[in-house]
Amino acid sequence: MSKGKGHIPYTLPRQEPEEMRRRLDAMYLHLSNRRSVRSFSSEPVPIDILERAIHIAGTAPSGAHKQPWTFCIVTDPALRTRIRQAAEEEEERSYSSRMSDRWLEDLQPLATDHIKPFIEDAAALIIVFRRLHEKDPDTGDKYPNYYVQESCGIAVGLLLSALHEAGLAALTHTPSPMNFLGELLNRPENERAFLNIPVGWPAEDTTVPLLLRKSLDEICVHYAPPSNKGGL
Repeated sequence: MSKGKGHIPYTLPRQEPEEMRRRLDAMYLHLSNRRSVRSFSSEPVPIDILERAIHIAGTAPSGAHKQPWTFCIVTDPALRTRIRQAAEEEEERSYSSRMSDRWLEDLQPLATDHIKPFIEDAAALIIVFRRLHEKDPDTGDKYPNYYVQESCGIAVGLLLSALHEAGLAALTHTPSPMNFLGELLNRPENERAFLNIPVGWPAEDTTVPLLLRKSLDEICVHYAPPSNKGGL
């Protein structure tokens, strides 16, 4: 991996507050339409579109700039069939014995179960792996990565935003435990599966649950200095 040295100047264009508000309001309206989709059209998506979205994901900040992620694009039908079979085996165990009654109750509005046709139906899978450490190919020495979970989470957030910007639907699928993904994709021993993301266009008859997002007041807490009521 190439590494930069030293520091370079950095500035951002200063926007007027009204322009800042306009841009952020437009961004909110756009991203608030993003939904998790579980029924996909099989129509293919240009691979370079997925690559561009992954390129954007790679701009995420990461601990010590280690960039501890690998994004695998899976379109091979036979491999996806094997992934679906393994995923459904794990999901069946989860729904039948691993999940608590409360967990299952919370999932009811989503109408999900252990059957996962989207793994084969979507145009592609983007399987994200977190890299626990790096290994020198010559000496075998291991070098740690830092804040791997947090770094990959930020990168996936950017990936989902990029896919939505391209007009594509996506789903964050976590058939825990996910060790089978590393085995089926023959990933190196320093990688662990983080997310399986089916991506493509929604099927024509797609519906999504009627859900409400928390309001700004419910997710934002202010810690501002006391107001200067005395006029000092």
